[in-house]
Amino acid sequence: MNKKDFPRIHFYDQDFVEIYDRTWAWASDCWTSGGAGTPFEKIKFFHYPQRAVLDVMEQAFSSFFLVYSNRIYPASNGLDALYSMQEENGAIRASYDIQTGKALSDPENPQALALPLFAWAEYNLYHKTANKKRVKDVMPALKKHYYWLEKNFKGENGLYATPVASTGMSNSPRADARYMVDFNAVMAMNALYISALGDILNDKDVSFLFKRDYFSLKTRINGKMWNIEDGFYYDLDEAERQVKTKTIGSYWLLLAEIPNEERAEKLISKLKDPTCFGLENPFPTLSADHPAFDRKGGGYRGSVITAFSFMVIKGLEKYNFYEFARDCAIRHLYFILDSMHASAPPEGHQKDYKPIVWGAYQPQAEGKAVWEGHPEWPYPHYLPFNGLASVTLMIENILGLYASLPRKTVDWIIPNLEIMGIENLSLKRNMVTILSSKSGRGWEIHMESEKLYYFTINVLNKKKKTLPIPSGKCSMLIDKI
Repeated sequence: MNKKDFPRIHFYDQDFVEIYDRTWAWASDCWTSGGAGTPFEKIKFFHYPQRAVLDVMEQAFSSFFLVYSNRIYPASNGLDALYSMQEENGAIRASYDIQTGKALSDPENPQALALPLFAWAEYNLYHKTANKKRVKDVMPALKKHYYWLEKNFKGENGLYATPVASTGMSNSPRADARYMVDFNAVMAMNALYISALGDILNDKDVSFLFKRDYFSLKTRINGKMWNIEDGFYYDLDEAERQVKTKTIGSYWLLLAEIPNEERAEKLISKLKDPTCFGLENPFPTLSADHPAFDRKGGGYRGSVITAFSFMVIKGLEKYNFYEFARDCAIRHLYFILDSMHASAPPEGHQKDYKPIVWGAYQPQAEGKAVWEGHPEWPYPHYLPFNGLASVTLMIENILGLYASLPRKTVDWIIPNLEIMGIENLSLKRNMVTILSSKSGRGWEIHMESEKLYYFTINVLNKKKKTLPIPSGKCSMLIDKI
């Protein structure tokens, strides 16, 4: 096995394999370091080359696909660059100029707030790298940032009051909202994952204190933001009245594990409803039944943005909607592929053509989203979010493979019997290959590994088994499981 190459995927649709391979080729153009005199001038990190910006959402989300690069591209460097900018009071701003290191200001978001995604990203990094020392090193930054948010934005009612721009959806029609359901959900998720990181460090105080904060915020969200008639969670205005605008931001609640199963099913039913979020391209940022919904996208008034679709799909997993999550991942990736093909020049003029992946897509037709008055948006060749679809969703949801290094486990949820799998995946110092194919003896899984690990296979939700996989090569017949 070649240890200095990206994992290879096998899938029956070659277009999916091709965009996966292209993503790693495009990623080579996305590396930079900070300008002279900035705290991150010596850190080489991933960024979008057409904007010289170190951005919280870009760094957090991109870490979810860079972890699959077999350590060719360091997934945590961008997060470290952000931690290096942390102020004495704990603040980390939404974005910084790469050359000067100065925080970028926004009149609609004067404190330059971003969704606090660090602990979620660090928890994922831990399960893909098993680097316990890193958890210990970043914990002080995570706690300081959490307490800064708590001190400055938590109201007497126990909820967080922040501007719309803090949610990552700047022109979302939520002008009357004061307590954003998505910011509060992510703050609860932040507490939940800091608590989980405390468990990893065997720090009982951190585990207990942040779990207590999580349950406190969860109770307030469930008590004040849930609307029983509509089966949905809404923002609140200054007087704590619900602002009845359905946005994709409410689905952060699934990732934060806030709804009970009954409420989760009602929320998820809206994802299947064509009058709400169940459009052809999953999922628009604004419900289709809202008066401000824009079929062309209109910024965050209907556009489909891969990072938010990724968030919803990962939330669906929390409630065991694996089949629906996979279907949505496939549909979204097809929209990305169709939009790439739609932008291709005619035959004979393709010599220097570079397929374009956009930062936002239309919800009901192929092609990039349109936001009048913003010709620069959406960004072309936008990898920080699109890599989530072509790499992470491809491996985890479409192929169905989930790996955890600390647990020494690989779970494979096989939704249908096809020729597919992964080759040359690095699990720290263990290279793993798992492929399914059909032979004269029936459907067979071939595995190759350098070290022992535990493999759980779930076939069509009918057969499930956990087996220790020894080092070397082996195979198993699915019929014999």
